Amino acid sequence: MTKLYEADLYEPIRKHFIKQGYRVNGEVHDCDLTAVKDEEIIIVELKLNLNIDLLLQATRRQRLTDLVYIAIPKPKRISRKRWNDIIQLVKRLELGLIIVSFSGNRKSVEFKVHPEPYKRMTSKNTRKKAALIKEIEGRSADYNIGGSTKTKIMTAYKENCIQIACYLEKLGQMSPKALVALGTGDKTPLILQKNYYKWFERVERGIYVITEQGKKELEDYPELVGYYLGGLKTEN
Repeated sequence: MTKLYEADLYEPIRKHFIKQGYRVNGEVHDCDLTAVKDEEIIIVELKLNLNIDLLLQATRRQRLTDLVYIAIPKPKRISRKRWNDIIQLVKRLELGLIIVSFSGNRKSVEFKVHPEPYKRMTSKNTRKKAALIKEIEGRSADYNIGGSTKTKIMTAYKENCIQIACYLEKLGQMSPKALVALGTGDKTPLILQKNYYKWFERVERGIYVITEQGKKELEDYPELVGYYLGGLKTEN
């Protein structure tokens, strides 16, 4: 395919607005494209990629008019999640988004988003917010470094598993009920049953012990082991 330039986006968008009865001009006071009809002024900023510079440029144009679009070529490869995130960002910035497709000599223009006031839908986020708070409250301290991508993350679930493993190693075989009484929480029976990390073994009905693998892997979390065993000594 022939290399694209930002100027290649101009003509198909220009033709679209002219068909709609707009007067179209290019490069007016640093605006890539302006379309005017009656009292309505539309500004379109053209870029080959959607990046922070394009978004900054477009938001500056909002000082001139509420009707600001960003225009890019149709992305070749992009995941649905990534695309949905882009659409959401454009909407939050109250911008419009135009996609220009090139197929041979054929060029088509598609309006994905129109600029309009953004309505925050907080009710839809209630569930995720509750899950976030629950995860935060389930952690005894901050054991993760923000921004880490190649290190193991300490979750509330794993910390709960470590707590159970600590008590089983210290006190020997126990029932879920006895562990809950020590403060391991209502999820204890399910954690023991699922045995996600292979740390636990049922030796008889309703009685569990820590496995050799569990004992070995506990050594990787000395700070948490000290925290939970210290609390256990205090209570007893």
